[in-house]
Amino acid sequence: MLLHVGVIGATGYTGYELLRLLHRHPQATLAWATSESAAGKRLCDLYPTPDHTPLIRMEDAALAQADVVFLCLPHVASMAAVAAVRAAGVAAIDLSADYRLPDATVYERWYGHAHTRPDLLAEAVYGLCEVNRSQIAGAGLIGNPGCYPTTVNLGLWPLARAGVLWPRVIVDAKSGVSGAGRELRLSSHFVEANENLSPYSIGYAHRHIAEMELILGPHVPGLQITFSPHLLPVSRGILSTLYIDIDPGLSETAVRDLYAAAYADEPFIHLLPPGQPATLRHTVGSNRCAIGLTPLPRPGQWIVTVSEDNLLKGASGQAVQNMNILFNLQETTGFI
Repeated sequence: MLLHVGVIGATGYTGYELLRLLHRHPQATLAWATSESAAGKRLCDLYPTPDHTPLIRMEDAALAQADVVFLCLPHVASMAAVAAVRAAGVAAIDLSADYRLPDATVYERWYGHAHTRPDLLAEAVYGLCEVNRSQIAGAGLIGNPGCYPTTVNLGLWPLARAGVLWPRVIVDAKSGVSGAGRELRLSSHFVEANENLSPYSIGYAHRHIAEMELILGPHVPGLQITFSPHLLPVSRGILSTLYIDIDPGLSETAVRDLYAAAYADEPFIHLLPPGQPATLRHTVGSNRCAIGLTPLPRPGQWIVTVSEDNLLKGASGQAVQNMNILFNLQETTGFI
């Protein structure tokens, strides 16, 4: 099988990573790539790369000639673009937040904008591969998860699904500057970010909480998430430290068995041995998610550390993983 793939919004960090992955994917070929701001140029005109992919406007893209289209657009901008792709009868994998949440009211509460295509939300599948694999297979529209929620949801999913996670969850997360996107803003300037560590949208304010509640909430009645994201002065990578309480009757062996059972056959989940917390170096440059489990002296109290590359498992890598599932390819195709 050779898949013809389109990329809408190819010149941001996630679009660039996506093109890099697709070019080495043995069962994918790039049909076209779009950029409204750089149409008529080549990717190598914008990045120091030998990739000469020509960039066109979306209106000039032959949507129907693709088997699947990835959309790497900002939130809100993806709504109409996804609708156009679906109207052409083509599968869409959206890397924005526009089709991650099934409820338009919840979307508006967190993103401050009315959803203009709520009709498409009903067909959208949340693309957290290790949790929703069966729904992803054959889906027409996949909402690729956010970077922070991928670490939190994968880090706590085995406990939540077993019904042993208590409602109070504290998330202390740190992301590399690429997580802010390629658009210029003061907080991501070198002088502002270098040799600094800045919290932002702390408490119960960051939009990504909605995705954590989407996955964990149905299994944890009364879930209360306190989320403190930070801007880390590195280019890429996320490290999330999760402070949790679980059923105090569970031994360390029993907890590890829950994770081993949940992720035994998962090629991209790296469950670390006892005493080893996750670090950025476990995952940066890969599609892996590393998970470290640390029990505290008081029964039931744990620290879970989770790392990923925010541009790969947190964005473009997971998107390609979703494509592999969607078309019944080996899930690791294009990665190893």
